[in-house]
Amino acid sequence: MNNEKFKILSIDGGGIKGVFPAYYLSLIEQELAKRNDGKTKIKDHFQLITGTSTGGIIALALSLGIPAQEIYELYIENADKIFRKTKYSKLGKIYSFFRQIFWATHKREVLEDLVRNKFKEYFQGDDDPRLNDCLTHVAIPIYDMIKGNPSVLKSPYHPSFKRDLHIPAYKAAMATSAAPTYFDPYSSEYLDLDGMHRPFNNKVDGGIMANNPTLIGVIEGLKAFGKDLKDLEVLSIGTGYKKFTEGDSERKKWGLYYWMVKNGRKRLIDLFMQSQSQLVENYISLLHQGIDKTEIDNPNFVYDRINVILCEDDYIEMDEKRPQRIKNFAELAMVEFHEKGSHILKSHFY
Repeated sequence: MNNEKFKILSIDGGGIKGVFPAYYLSLIEQELAKRNDGKTKIKDHFQLITGTSTGGIIALALSLGIPAQEIYELYIENADKIFRKTKYSKLGKIYSFFRQIFWATHKREVLEDLVRNKFKEYFQGDDDPRLNDCLTHVAIPIYDMIKGNPSVLKSPYHPSFKRDLHIPAYKAAMATSAAPTYFDPYSSEYLDLDGMHRPFNNKVDGGIMANNPTLIGVIEGLKAFGKDLKDLEVLSIGTGYKKFTEGDSERKKWGLYYWMVKNGRKRLIDLFMQSQSQLVENYISLLHQGIDKTEIDNPNFVYDRINVILCEDDYIEMDEKRPQRIKNFAELAMVEFHEKGSHILKSHFY
């Protein structure tokens, strides 16, 4: 590891599509296991990990020393429980649609229990691990509906960052993954380290404003850690994307049915999250290689983006529950690793 570089890992949101970065990182850890210096986990190679939604769950898990393979297996083995159909689903699509006008599609309890138990499994203390206990610093985007503004939950990597260090890591994970219409906003409370009750209410998925949190990681590196742009080394991992296009210029019906129901796709949410991710990717490219890549031969910092363009057969919804479909999607990470893995290992892990 080059001590002169400040190393950032960024992981996109995307629901169950988080198996892509989880599996990709597990392949990296398979290679790291061959090292003799003890640096065999992802957390050993970054000073900051930022992640949104499912990427936030993965980021927090990695920061606690949980192997990426176990995160991948948690998703694969429990997707059908996390996104279990309700009894109302059997009454037909029309009934289910009208029910979704008033209620979120899924209950959170299974996911919350799985994440909480996994986080505690790797923590030495008697209580739930908090952001203060993360072994690598984290920055986790959420939207705070109480205050009405976007927010980033941070471990205490700056003297001013005292607000979030008390928050149990699993509650931060539930907050950043509370995707609108899929889950209710996350509300809870916790005891801080001084024994005081603190509310933690109406937090929503950070994907609505930072589905690709790479820019958050870069800004934190520059401002909170005081690094120069040239000192940054950034690895950003997506969750796959299918270009959002609509070629039917004769379409007359652009209502709720098209955006949220047709063919079982929540197009409106896809559009918001994909466009934000692409915008960040464009801005990071601008910082990295300049306008029209005029600085491609002398980039301003080290940056790699791992993602995959999806065809119709590859695409899965954020709440896909069929294990084989999810495994097929995750296999795309192996293809990407075979193509770029040597470069990624050399650039970010050696």
